[in-house]
Amino acid sequence: MATKKFMFVNRKAPYGTSYALESLEVVLISAAFDQDVSLAFLDDGVYQITKGQDTTGIAQKNFSKAYKALGDYDINKLYVEEESLSERGLTQDDLMDLVWEDEDDDWAEKPSIIMVNREQLSDVMAEQEVTLSF
Repeated sequence: MATKKFMFVNRKAPYGTSYALESLEVVLISAAFDQDVSLAFLDDGVYQITKGQDTTGIAQKNFSKAYKALGDYDINKLYVEEESLSERGLTQDDLMDLVWEDEDDDWAEKPSIIMVNREQLSDVMAEQEVTLSF
């Protein structure tokens, strides 16, 4: 199978629907098939990668720690729309520290989160061969 550029667009809050968890599962499956996978977080989707998620009050399993494993699957392009963060009173400091190890740079840890504005995100999306929205 030829490698394709897949982008998964995450627009929904992490809990209350199954969209975020289903997206994460499909992302990991796609990476297992050696696809070029990237994610975009916009609208309420930015909440999926915020620090300190606590689901005890809503009786749902907290799957946020699974995002820390993305780098192990060579998923290292997580685009976060700056305007979506700002509109929700959040900054990059509110997001989890998600990293990947660069084998070409003596396994140095590098950030996976790429901050972009709406125009830049639109350009990145236009470069994808497959875009799936959750």
